[in-house]
Amino acid sequence: MTAPRIGVLSLQGAVAEHERALRSAGAEVTKVRRPAELEGLHGLVVPGGESTTMARLASPVNLMPAIRERHQEGMALFGTCAGMILMANEITDAEALEGFDRITGLDVVVRRNGYGSQLDSFEDNLEVTGLETPLPAVFIRAPIVEDVRAGVDVLAEAQGRPVAVRQEGMLAASFHPELTPDHRLHRYFVDSVVGS
Repeated sequence: MTAPRIGVLSLQGAVAEHERALRSAGAEVTKVRRPAELEGLHGLVVPGGESTTMARLASPVNLMPAIRERHQEGMALFGTCAGMILMANEITDAEALEGFDRITGLDVVVRRNGYGSQLDSFEDNLEVTGLETPLPAVFIRAPIVEDVRAGVDVLAEAQGRPVAVRQEGMLAASFHPELTPDHRLHRYFVDSVVGS
């Protein structure tokens, strides 16, 4: 079987770490900075970082609408931390993103930096649906999922809140799975989301 081609949105964030995790999951990986680089991809990872910075950098080349269009054509998406924010249909504190296009499509309500500042970062071991043993997770200025709408499956929770969700070709996590040596969530994306 040919390795799936997965892009990593490379405007800001932990790009190299996602590339390494995806390669370990058996994917062929490419960086994406412009709409033309989305062609032929089976999936795209939208990494953590600063959601407002990514939206501003994507705006001049209309990258967010291009990602949305490719997703509608069948390209799978995996958003982590800021990536989850950019994929969410609703953000409760979206003032900083006003005037900038986002990907949307993931039917959840999120709040940016919901767990607090950089000083409030923490790690947890998560029970994740589809994984046999707990997954180590790093939360850095992570978004809180305040509501999950119909059609969205919750795959993992932390502190009583959803932190990993899945919906129709979209996988999203409020944490940074790329910052640990455990790449099972990337493999889950490659195998079950891209492979579906």
